[in-house]
This record gives sequence, structure tokens and C-alpha cells, in this order.
Amino acid sequence: MSEELISHSPDLKKLQDEGLQVEVRNGLLLVHRIPYLTSQHVIKYGILVSELTLAGNRTAKPETHVINFTGEYPCNKDGSPIKQIEHQNERKDLQEGITVDHSFSNKPPDGYKDYYDKVTSYISVISAPAKSLDSSVTEKTFHVLETHDDESIFNYVDTNSSRAEILHITSKLKGQKIAIIGLGGTGSYVLDFVAKTPVEEIHLFDGDKFLQHNAFRAPGAPSIQTLSEKKNKALYFKDVYSSMRQNIFVHDQFIDQENIANLSMMDFVFICIDNSAAKATIIAKLIEFEQSFIDVGMAIHEADGSLLGILRTTSSTKDARNHISKRISLSDAATDDYTTNIQIAELNALNASLAVVKWKKLCGFYQDCSKEHNSTYAINTGQLINEDET
Repeated sequence: MSEELISHSPDLKKLQDEGLQVEVRNGLLLVHRIPYLTSQHVIKYGILVSELTLAGNRTAKPETHVINFTGEYPCNKDGSPIKQIEHQNERKDLQEGITVDHSFSNKPPDGYKDYYDKVTSYISVISAPAKSLDSSVTEKTFHVLETHDDESIFNYVDTNSSRAEILHITSKLKGQKIAIIGLGGTGSYVLDFVAKTPVEEIHLFDGDKFLQHNAFRAPGAPSIQTLSEKKNKALYFKDVYSSMRQNIFVHDQFIDQENIANLSMMDFVFICIDNSAAKATIIAKLIEFEQSFIDVGMAIHEADGSLLGILRTTSSTKDARNHISKRISLSDAATDDYTTNIQIAELNALNASLAVVKWKKLCGFYQDCSKEHNSTYAINTGQLINEDET
């Protein structure tokens, strides 16, 4: 796969990280949008095409110093051809969909040490005249890279993980089926964070509509027209995040006895609702299914003209259940300390962040020294307390 080869090859990855539009296609390296000057003193853009010498799933030292080019012949500022790299001027098909017009030859004494060295060396010669006429001209376009990896759930390449060199860690999240129950303030931010991970499926459960007040405590900035459509929350958020990734599934209903069996197919569940009766039913079933889950809660109150309160994040796995009854209130809403009408976007986002961080700890993405299963954050003191360590 193109993305896998780039991620495992430091030279190709460096080209991509610096903003060059790199593509690997059927054993060839293509570097798009290379600026050059024509004989008519017009700045145009071509494609450098090189063979790829591989050693397993990564590049090796280039076998040849020759490189191909798609476009007109690059010229100097006076309109004369750049002779120092001339090799062959013949239009030919290298493979289906890849046609080149010229090949260049510029061999260092010891050859090119890698493909970063080879590509940037040719660019320095080809693009110099164009850049001297217009200083804004660059090959570093940071173009959005669509993925052609059939195994990827993203619609474009995760260059963030590759730039940070954590693809091997991010892969720990692959293959999971995640359920998010409730897409209010906190649940919608949980979705925002989980959608950016390579989990296999995300299932959204919510029977409510996305209304105007939701816009002020959820990610993004919906338009008046969008709000007037009054879509179901799960459907609304699927439409938003399907621009980025695949396999988002809508369950436009509340969890009840008739559909709760759907949760048995999940690998992990985030519970982001404040209906205590529904929560009690869900938790009982998840324990019966021997599934891991995280429940979140917020208790925000006004006092002396300011807001204060506590955010709670409680995790449960098949090996840690005993703390649930003392941490999660399953009483009537009227007596539930974590049931209030006050929700603020940054607190929703923080509560979601704590939940997703804990989930990633359970997956081995983050190091987990204390292995806490309950965390509370006090707004007025800024104190984060971890409890129920295992």
C-alpha cells in the first residue's frame, strides 16, 4: 500500500512531511506539482516520476540516478533549456495512467543516498528559474492526500500520525466497533475524538433531534439552514463526520429492551446520557455481555454569580466492576447529583477528553501507571482525583 510504504520509508515520509505531494503507484514514485519555467517564460507545474528500489516494506538506495518528468522541458530564465540535466526527450507510457515526456540525468559521484536526496536535488535544478521570477512559487503545497488504501477507514491519509511517527501505536485502536450512546454535549465531543482514530466502526445511538441549543455545546458551527432541518442527532453527526471517515452507523432511537442487544456486538461503549433509568438498564446489560464501557457525568451549579461543579469519568471492564454502584448514580433524575441542565461546551469537551484518554489507556495507546477506574475534576479548584485503582 502507498501509505504504508511512505510511513515505513524515512526518505518518502520526509518529502511528504515537508509538504510535497508524494504518491506511490504500482512501484513508481510520483511527486506532483513541481514548478518550472517554460521557453515562453510561463510558470507551469509538472510531475517527477522515479523508479522505486525497495527492501521489504521500505525504500532502499535508488538504483538509478535517472528520473522522468511529465510536462514541457524546463528552461532557464532566458528561455533556454536546462541542458545540465538533459537525457532523453521522448513521450512514453511507463504504465497505464502514467505518461512521461522527458527523462533527466544528473549523477552525483556516489549516487543518491535516498529518494529524498534524489527528488530534492532535481527540484533544486528544475524549479530554480521559476522561483527566481516569483518567490511565492513552491513545490511544498501541503496538498490534501486522498487514501487509496482499501483497508483504511479514512477518506484521506492520516498524515498526523505519520508525522508524529506513532502509526504503530495508533494501530492499537484498529478493528474496534465503538458505540456512543447519547450525542449531546459530551457524546458529540467523544465522537469528534473517536472519529479521528482508525477504529473499524462507530455506532451512534440517539433518538433526539439536533436543535439550536445543541449547536452551542457540540463541535462545529452548523448553519441556520442546517438547524432548520431538525435532523436526528445521529444522522446529523454521521453526515458531518462521513466527510472524514467511513463506517459510521446511525441508530436514530433511544436504547430500550428491543434494541439493546445491538450493544452485544460492540467492543467498547461510551455512555453519555443523563437518564438514570435508561443508564441502569444499559449498564446491567453491558455487564451481562462482559463488555467494557465508560460512563460520564457532569454536575454544574451556580453559586455567587459563578459556575462550579464536578466532571466524572467512570470506566468499567470485566476485571473491574465492584466500584460501579458507588460511582454511578442510577437513582431517579431528581436525586442524581450528576443530572443538571447546565452544560458548557468546554466542559463537555473536557469530560469527553477524559473519557477518550481513559479508553486509549485501556487499549495501550497511552501509558497507564495508576490504572484508575474513576476520575473526578473539580472546576473551582482545578483538582483531578483518580480513584479505584487496580
